[in-house]
Amino acid sequence: MKKILFTAISLGIAVQAHAQIGVNKSSVNGTSTILDFEDSPSNTKGLILPAPDNLSAALSGTPSNNNGTFLFDKSDKKVKVYENNAWKALSDEGNSSGIMNNTTAEHTSTQGIIMGAPSSSAYGVLVLESANKAMILPKIQTPHQTVKSPYPGMICYDTVSKTIAIFDGAVWNYWK
Repeated sequence: MKKILFTAISLGIAVQAHAQIGVNKSSVNGTSTILDFEDSPSNTKGLILPAPDNLSAALSGTPSNNNGTFLFDKSDKKVKVYENNAWKALSDEGNSSGIMNNTTAEHTSTQGIIMGAPSSSAYGVLVLESANKAMILPKIQTPHQTVKSPYPGMICYDTVSKTIAIFDGAVWNYWK
């Protein structure tokens, strides 16, 4: 609980300062980075996409403000992105049996953490707002070989194939 509270306070301070954030590292790569993850050669930890129970309720407010939203759709077991007011599949059908349901109270709130701006019209668990900064995905060497128990919706950058890798619950999908 203390670790969660410390992380929330740190993120809140960083958001107010419009700072760059490094996760599991002491500094971020580059000056155009809002969020950066560990990139050591031994890293096997990726970013887990949200997996809502109801896709139609996954976006609230004005859906047009949510272009670029990524999630794992439990109804058809596919990773999707919201683009131009429609969900587009980024993987074939995977397996959602390993996904644990979130039963905590925070999943019912109307807004998640916003980084890079004091507010946002976009809706999500984590909303990154910046006119000149981007997120760097966690970097993993050959995740299909090194990540022993991937979680459905895990996303990372494969440093060997130089592709985005995402686990759909059954297989790794790679995008150039």
